[in-house]
Amino acid sequence: MVRFCLIILAVALCRASAQKLFPDNFKFGAATAAYQIEGAWDEDGKGINIWDTFTHTAGKIRDNSTGDVASDSYHKYKEDVAILKDLGVKLYRFSISWSRIMPDGRPYSINQAGIDYYVNLVKELIENDIEPLVTLYHWDLPQYLEDLGGWLNPRIADYFGDYARVVYTALGPYVNYWVTINEPSTTCVLGYGQAILAPGKTLIGEGVYLCAQNSLKAHAKAYRIYETEFKSLYNGKVTINVPSSNYYPKTNSTLDAEAVDRIFEFVVGLFTNAIFKRNWPQVVIDRVANRSRLEGYSFSRLPEFSEEEIDYISGTYDYFSLNLYTSVIVEYKEDAAISTPSFLLDIGTPISINSSWIKSTASWLNSDPPGTRNLLNLIQKKYNPSEIIITENGWADTGDLDDQKRITYLKEYLTNILNAILEDGINVTGYTLWSLLDNFEWADGYSQRFGIVNVDFDSPLRNRTYKSSADWYKRIIEARAIVD
Repeated sequence: MVRFCLIILAVALCRASAQKLFPDNFKFGAATAAYQIEGAWDEDGKGINIWDTFTHTAGKIRDNSTGDVASDSYHKYKEDVAILKDLGVKLYRFSISWSRIMPDGRPYSINQAGIDYYVNLVKELIENDIEPLVTLYHWDLPQYLEDLGGWLNPRIADYFGDYARVVYTALGPYVNYWVTINEPSTTCVLGYGQAILAPGKTLIGEGVYLCAQNSLKAHAKAYRIYETEFKSLYNGKVTINVPSSNYYPKTNSTLDAEAVDRIFEFVVGLFTNAIFKRNWPQVVIDRVANRSRLEGYSFSRLPEFSEEEIDYISGTYDYFSLNLYTSVIVEYKEDAAISTPSFLLDIGTPISINSSWIKSTASWLNSDPPGTRNLLNLIQKKYNPSEIIITENGWADTGDLDDQKRITYLKEYLTNILNAILEDGINVTGYTLWSLLDNFEWADGYSQRFGIVNVDFDSPLRNRTYKSSADWYKRIIEARAIVD
């Protein structure tokens, strides 16, 4: 009997030693965004933003819904923090509604009720041992500023700087991690290029690049304000956020490899190269200049930075904020004939997917777990950040409570993240799962559900119910290891 017990103990010890644990400095978290969960669209002095306008325009949203009430987190934030605490998360990423702080985006009118809401939220988080990671801008620009040109207006950086200063002043004592702008590439391409998202512009040839340049200037302004006015007080970390797919070449050819590099630089490098290195990526400069010339322009559609601007933007990061979800396959193609100028034609690389990848209900989201590790290694190689936080990663379905596909996706992606940390030496220090709650999913409305917690949108109470994935995520956090 003693011998049998010793054998059982030895087996248990071997299993424990073989189990891979997330490092002690790794923080499990969850993420949301203001317009997607808060609701209270016209309460307590909040102004109108571009998503209020966009969703109130017929035909813009797949199910004709709005974020007027959404998950009603404006009124239920204490319940949401209690959920976060119960799950055991230590990091909560959320965004500030610019128009809730400044109703029309300008600093002459500050809405104290909006500031109080966010101060109360961060205090509630800290009291429950949850660290806030605050995004200044997650797509909900005050409508007045859009009327002035939005992200195409060169003065937007100054407006954004004034807004950032107000938020830093109110929340600086409580916040260690800041994101200035969430996914500027999505705003610029889908909002100002293809009219899929607010503000619904179709300026695919020039608008995307003007938006990109102004986004980088605005980010740098917010970073430099924190650096000069708040860093010595609070010692927080500030960065921009970028999304990226993992890109595979279709074949082993040099041309397909070049196509992979090209699409990465247009989609990611357009918003990172000036910050983590200097100026636009060279391939972007060259291709846009060449196509502009062939299109008859006397100048490049890609606006230039001055040397002063390059210096001002370069180095404006303290960590790397990465949203990752999926992979695509890229192939080389001869440049298309000159036609209407287009950001997409400037890239000129067809993409496809592997038919074996499991598909979510979102057309763009397919499961390719190894791509996560591949992408993290690419980010490390290109930019060598001292710290990476994965600020979005999640799975779309139609709202199943027993969401086994989401569990499988998250388990396999987290496994690859853990391997990148332990085997590749990449310093991923945090992971904020998208999303804590079912929410308003932009142009898809409520037809796509990303939450690990169900929200009953048919009830005025917006009742919350744990899905199977929430219980699973709680066990992951408790074990600090991958569990079934």
